[in-house]
This record gives sequence, structure tokens and C-alpha cells, in this order.
Amino acid sequence: MPQKNRIIFLIVLAQFLGTSLWFVGNIVVPQLPLARLDTATGVSGILASVQFGFISGTLVFALLAFADRFSPSKVFLICALLGALTNLALLLPAVTYSTVLVSRFSTGFFLAGIYPVGMKIAADYFEQGLGKALGFLVGALVLGTALPHFLNSFGLSLNYKNITLITSALAALGGILIGFGVPDGPFRKAQQKLQIKAIPRLFKEPKFRAAAFGYWGHMWELYAFWGFVPLFITYYAQKHVLLLNIPLWSFAVIGIGAIACAVGGSLVARFTSKSVARFALIASGICCLLSPVALQLPVWLFASFLLFWGAVVVADSPQFSTLVASNALPEYRGTALTLVNCVGFAITIVSIQALGYAILHFEMPYLFWILAPGPIFGVLSLGKTRS
Repeated sequence: MPQKNRIIFLIVLAQFLGTSLWFVGNIVVPQLPLARLDTATGVSGILASVQFGFISGTLVFALLAFADRFSPSKVFLICALLGALTNLALLLPAVTYSTVLVSRFSTGFFLAGIYPVGMKIAADYFEQGLGKALGFLVGALVLGTALPHFLNSFGLSLNYKNITLITSALAALGGILIGFGVPDGPFRKAQQKLQIKAIPRLFKEPKFRAAAFGYWGHMWELYAFWGFVPLFITYYAQKHVLLLNIPLWSFAVIGIGAIACAVGGSLVARFTSKSVARFALIASGICCLLSPVALQLPVWLFASFLLFWGAVVVADSPQFSTLVASNALPEYRGTALTLVNCVGFAITIVSIQALGYAILHFEMPYLFWILAPGPIFGVLSLGKTRS
């Protein structure tokens, strides 16, 4: 296997293994023997804690420029091992709700040294062809996000103790693959000193600013769409009196994004990352606006509409990361990716809460209109600079 193919294979595999700590929370947490997990607020509080941990971690990693000042491969290794350990805290005897909160928050914190740092490592190897490389890398994360829906569609009962042990082992393995199998890339430019002024310097570059703003507009839509698409499908099934396997439909709609990321990455050589990102933003924004109409469609057209939306809603994600990495100062590339991720995931919490409020006060068919401003803002941001 050629060197670069081997490197991207190891990065994608390690990223998938490491981020398993993230998405298995949807399977493990509801099974924990705690009374407070019998309520929706108890479960959502713990699931949200991993998001807050990730946001906190990316903020700390960005401010301290860990991935730029130190070997990103070693940062990935250490964070994968520490994330695996904090995940194992779920198995402590006499575990309490507070223990679980701290465990999931800490796991999210160390995931900040896995997901964005993995992209940084890829950027250090693929100064040319980065869009394609990140297409596969983000696709692996999308597939992991869809996996719990796939397992739930078959009604599988997985013992939370076994799956916690397995995912911790997989995360540790992912860290070892990067730490010992992927040395620092040839395009890495190390930053020797901590410089807090680096962040304002990054945003003085118009192309970087446009890429960051475009990514944040995309993130307003992405995770809220993923979170509420099962309810949207359920509403359609009830409206048309259909018996649908909601988890399997949800897996298909989210999982097709993994293919879209890879295809989008392959199209970059012909159309550029900016063009692919812009098309995906426009298409997903149109889907937001047409979502009430989709509920009137026959089932095969409704399914086609959702699959198309599931593809374009995330196809721009790796291309925005490519634009961020390409337009950042080389010595601050890791800081740039981490910081943009930090703000992006903070935005997802706001949009998810906005949809949660809207579903209680407005009619379901118009729910996704709330997400449309994200793609619109992203397209306008991209339009401010030339390729």
C-alpha cells in the first residue's frame, strides 16, 4: 500500500475507533442502573454533558495551542488513552448520576484531542488533496453517529458493561495506531511558543474568516437535523398511517452522509472545496424550506427527499475543514481547526435547544424552517471571498 494511502487509512480507522467513545453514549447511558435515567431530562443531561466536555476541551486546546506546540500524533495518543479511562468510570461500583456526568464530560473533553487533532494530522500530510482525505475522515464520524440507530432498528439488547469495555479498548487501539503508526507529517510547521494573539491573527485573513463563518452556518443545521429527523419521520408515519422502522430510516438518512462526504471529497479535484461546500449548503437550505411540502409526498418520494437531505446536510463538513486548514497560518493550523470546532459545536447546542422549544409551541411541519438561516448565513459568508 502506498505511503499516503496507508497513512489516511490509519487516520480514518483511528478516528472511527476513538470517536466510538462519543456515539456509544446513546446506547450505554439509558441502560445504566440509575433512577434519574428513567426521565428524559436525566438522559438528555448526561448526553449533553459530553457535548459540553468537547466544547470545553476544544477551547482549552485552542487557547493553549496543544496540537501546534506538541506532536499532534502524541496528543492524539494521550487523549485517546485518557478518554478510554474516563469512559471506564461508567463501570465503577456504586456509580452515581454525578459520576456519570463527570465521566461523560471528561470523555468529551479528551475527544477534543481526537477529532480535530485527527484532521490536523491529515492536513500535515495532505497539503494537496486534503479535501478528499477529510471526506473519508469525516465520513467515518458520520457512520459512527448513525450506528446506534442501526443497532436499535433490530431491537438488539447490548449489555452496557460489555460495550463500555469494548469501546474503551477500541479507543485505546486507535490512539496506539496514530501514536506509533503515524509520525508527524511533512507539512507540519511546529509553533514553539504559546501565543494567545494567534487567534485574532487567524481571523484577520478574509478567506479563513469566510470558511469559519460558513462552517458555523452549516453546524447550525447539521446536529439539530440529525437529532430531530426521527421525530420528523415518526410524524410522517402517523400522518399517513404507515408502519415504518423509524430507527432504520434514521440510520439510512444519517448514514448516507458518510458516502456523501467521500463523494464530495472526490469531486474536489474538479470543482474545488469551496464549490462543493456551497452546493451542499444551498441544497440543504432548500430542503429546510421544502420540508413542510415533503410531508405531503408519497412514501417513496419522501424517502428520496430525506436521503438527499441527509447527504447534502453533511457533505460540506469536510470541505469547510479543508478550507479552514488551508487558509490558516501553517503554524496555527491545529489551533484553527480546534477553535472552529469549538464554536461550531457550541452553536449546535443552541440550535438543538431552539428546535426543542419549537416542537412544543409550533406545528411539526414547519419545525425545520428554524434551521434554514444556518445554510443561508453560510452561503453568504462564502460569497464574500473569491476562490
